[in-house]
Amino acid sequence: MHTKEPTDAAQQHTHEQDKEQPLREDIRLLGRLLGEVIREQDGDAAFEMIERIRQLAVADRRASQAEAGQASSGLQPLLQSLSNDDTVTVARAFTYFSHLANLAEDQHFLRRREVHERRGEHPRGSLADALARLRAAGVDAPQVLATLAQAYVSPVLTAHPTEVQRKSILDTEKRIAQLLAERGRLQQQAQRDAALGQPDARLPARLAANEAALRARITQLWQTRLNRYSRLTVHDEIDNALSYYEATFLEEVPQLYVQLQALLLPGQPAPPRLALPSFFRMGQWIGGDRDGNPNVTAHTLRYALARQSGVALRHYLAQVHALGAELSMSERRVPVSAALQALADASGDDSPHRADEPYRRALSGIYARLAATLAQLGDAGPGSAPLPAPRPMQMPRPAYAHAGELLADLQVIADSLHAHHGQALMPERLLPLMRKVDVFGFCLSTLDLRQSSDQHEAVLTELLRVARLAPDYGALDEAQRQALLLQLLDEPRSLRVPEHAYSPLARSELEIFDTAREMLQAYGPQAIGHCIISHTESVSDLLEALLLLKEAGLVQGRLSEQAQASLIVVPLFETIADLRQAPAIMQGYYDCPGIAPMMLRSGGEQDIMLGYSDSNKDGGIFTSHWELYMAGTALVQCFADIGERHGGQIRLRMFHGRGGAVGRGGGPSYDAILAQPPGTVRGQIRLTEQGEVIASKYANAEIGRRNLETLVAATLEATLLPQRQPVPAHYLAVAQALSEASMRAYRALVFETPDFARYFFNATPVREIAELHIGSRPASRKPGQRLQDLRAIPWSFGWGQSRLTLPGWYGFGSAVQAFVEGQAQPATPPGGQPLPPLATPAQRQALLQEMASQWPFLQTLLSNMDMVLAKSDLVLAERYSRLVPEAALAQAVFAQISAEWQRTVAALELLTGQRQRLAGNPGLARSIRHRFPYIDPLHHIQVELLERWRAGGADERVQTAIHISINGIAAALRNTG
Repeated sequence: MHTKEPTDAAQQHTHEQDKEQPLREDIRLLGRLLGEVIREQDGDAAFEMIERIRQLAVADRRASQAEAGQASSGLQPLLQSLSNDDTVTVARAFTYFSHLANLAEDQHFLRRREVHERRGEHPRGSLADALARLRAAGVDAPQVLATLAQAYVSPVLTAHPTEVQRKSILDTEKRIAQLLAERGRLQQQAQRDAALGQPDARLPARLAANEAALRARITQLWQTRLNRYSRLTVHDEIDNALSYYEATFLEEVPQLYVQLQALLLPGQPAPPRLALPSFFRMGQWIGGDRDGNPNVTAHTLRYALARQSGVALRHYLAQVHALGAELSMSERRVPVSAALQALADASGDDSPHRADEPYRRALSGIYARLAATLAQLGDAGPGSAPLPAPRPMQMPRPAYAHAGELLADLQVIADSLHAHHGQALMPERLLPLMRKVDVFGFCLSTLDLRQSSDQHEAVLTELLRVARLAPDYGALDEAQRQALLLQLLDEPRSLRVPEHAYSPLARSELEIFDTAREMLQAYGPQAIGHCIISHTESVSDLLEALLLLKEAGLVQGRLSEQAQASLIVVPLFETIADLRQAPAIMQGYYDCPGIAPMMLRSGGEQDIMLGYSDSNKDGGIFTSHWELYMAGTALVQCFADIGERHGGQIRLRMFHGRGGAVGRGGGPSYDAILAQPPGTVRGQIRLTEQGEVIASKYANAEIGRRNLETLVAATLEATLLPQRQPVPAHYLAVAQALSEASMRAYRALVFETPDFARYFFNATPVREIAELHIGSRPASRKPGQRLQDLRAIPWSFGWGQSRLTLPGWYGFGSAVQAFVEGQAQPATPPGGQPLPPLATPAQRQALLQEMASQWPFLQTLLSNMDMVLAKSDLVLAERYSRLVPEAALAQAVFAQISAEWQRTVAALELLTGQRQRLAGNPGLARSIRHRFPYIDPLHHIQVELLERWRAGGADERVQTAIHISINGIAAALRNTG
């Protein structure tokens, strides 16, 4: 009786150890090869020094855990004794180990996923699991297909100033990942052969060759510069983002549809037409996002669209060329359709060698037209591989006017194959190519324009002053602004005065909109879809953007008559105050004469973007998420009212500005989508993918497809699963009370603690982060060290580097404590519904536990805070606090932060019943167990280097080592900003 539980626990531990054995072996192999390369390249002394630091860091961690912060005596003196050259070597070694550990973990994730799938087990977030849940709830395949026909799922790639990886490093690591996967397949085959008693004598040589290839690529890494010596340009960021399309999206998005089709229509043969609607669309900000980035101009907009088109068209050309090699059928052997024969006859290919090969002749004509389209629209870009030359034609073939023409030609080929026993030739290349053309078109992704509302206002102020329509537009009140803007939207006249020399800002902004009109004419309506207004604070902010679009011809017709807009004007609500005003602003916008009819004529879609970063920086993690939740709920009701009043349905689509860190809306996308307020998804969702998160999600093609799969699965579940009972009104009342208490605690620290900004800028490497050449956009809106001017991205990045991860948890512990102790009283819910008994701490605690187990919003938030706290480390953070010159300030602020950390950990334990972090996330717990003891040296080195640099040690090697340590810590944490 008494021995059974320990035995079961021991067996479970052994089972977990067995599952992790391949991961440990991969990490051990990569670490050994890295060590051998360091010995070879830098000598035995360098290797021994690195190993000694690793051992001392592990001992230091054990000592700190056992003795409450008492560090071992050897590490600090050793670090202080290192030369500047040595610090660079040590920082590079541990940084590359972090990178290699990431690759091993990714491979292990795929290995474990494959094991589960072979058993018929499908994890949460997979399409198979989502459709099984829908079937169990009574939702059948026709209902899913009907939803997909109206769906719109779009990840939007953005650049930002904490992307720390160079493309050269990413490309090399991609090859290492491929070699690891190849090694795993060799080992699995060896196990199967051994089980059959048929060992493969070739295995040792193959494993040796694989190891030699791994060593070569690790050598390449060691000899490659980690950091950039020059700041990234916008063109660089565009090219880097497009590499993910070539590596992942162009191949994996069609596979996503194949997988979904197999699950929804099992056993059905491949039809000649695309069986599922193309609901998936890629989005892009890079090249169109001007907010805070003066380097984005009309030229970068042109470059972005030409490069995007070039990537798509060159890919199609390569696929069509390969199809020409495959579809070699002779009309002497098999007939073809009349439409296919006509396509072949019109191709211009009269080679006698292909006279009886109509498919090849048809594809020759398609290739020639695609090549003409590329010459007209695309830009080959740097390093593009040469394409096969088109076959000589009697006459030049015209370019395609739009992607639909290409799809129609491919459909002719598919119909003919299907009608003449050629179905087997379609799934490998033809149908995926048709899907690609349907999804990506000729512009690859939809590019967004974004600018801050104050910049729009400045441009209009100048235009109106010069045109003598308003001497000082900025001095008008909101009602006067709206009246003037609506009047001008209803007039056909241009605001520009010919020959007037406008300011550089006005010229640049107007040129952007003029160029957008030209690009839409060249590339089609899918090329640019949205005009996003940062810091939307009023109805006039929306009308100003609309008037600038009209000035460029992107709004056609008078507002009172038949006006139509080519782009969707998208408000971005960012601060807490803006989120609270969002429903009233949208209601006021649609109440403006002519706006609702114009939107209905323009497609009836309204995107609204919700910003996670500034709201978190404004009020802390809980308040940010709560205000976003409430804004989403109110906006759904707002648009239901708008539809009733204006006799037409305006489809609301939420656009979530999520970053990498939890404090900026990061965390698992699947859970985040399911945690949205009821009715806010409805098959429509956009969300940003930013910075290093793009690399971690999409650098590996298979992992990329898994991440895309979770977006679709969550969207289907959030749309089609029967809603649970409405969220109880008292849950909302309690959450409001928690939010108010959490915000008080957060603002007391960040905005009311004297010299807190000084603490932050000294106790984190944020100043040094700003000096990294890791983005085209400045880290701060203005020079100086004011928190108000610092972008939310480096705010999160700095706290992550110092291992406090403060934006992801601060304030919640105080809120829970205040509620349980009766200091945070919820108001009576609307409608006078009574609150449950809350007279005692036990009753209040029980209610919180019930909410944590029943409410997806709170479940997801707690899970994300659990992850952030697991990645935090007070011992290391205290070491960073010693960088603050004023010891009293450092001690006071750190004590305040440490106390809140303890309160938040206690709150999580109280609400979830879990004393251990990540009890529900064994994969991440495994990652931390394997990884964090080895990134401790990077933190210790970084602190030592920061001390040297700030003491005036203006040695470029010190700065280089600091930047390398930032890279390594960011890679190890895997969500930095």
